[in-house]
Amino acid sequence: MNGFVTDTMAIILWQEKRKMPQKSKDIFIKAERKEVELHIPAMVLAEIGCLSEKKKIEVTLSETISYLTKYNIPVHAIDVELLRNAFEINDIPELHDRLIAASGKVHGYPIITNDPEIIASKFVSTIWD
Repeated sequence: MNGFVTDTMAIILWQEKRKMPQKSKDIFIKAERKEVELHIPAMVLAEIGCLSEKKKIEVTLSETISYLTKYNIPVHAIDVELLRNAFEINDIPELHDRLIAASGKVHGYPIITNDPEIIASKFVSTIWD
């Protein structure tokens, strides 16, 4: 089965039903139908919690966790392997983005992202169209 990792903005846009490319939407639809695997890095949940507290997004951490539970979407923990891989990704300067990219790298899945620095990385493959 095909697998994908979602970054923070992708899952926010999906949950808030905001504009995003059809191919990216289709991955979320297929994940909800169990036709593809969708994975979320723990760092994404941390970012959603912070953005929600600051009222920069509508969706809350609790709502995101409920969504993940409903569709049985696994969360990738920050562990030693992930950290080791994150610090091998030397073309993404921001730590949070490195951790998200490392989740895709470790599991061999493309990342659903609109982040230009992750898209430009030579260490991961991405989808945003």
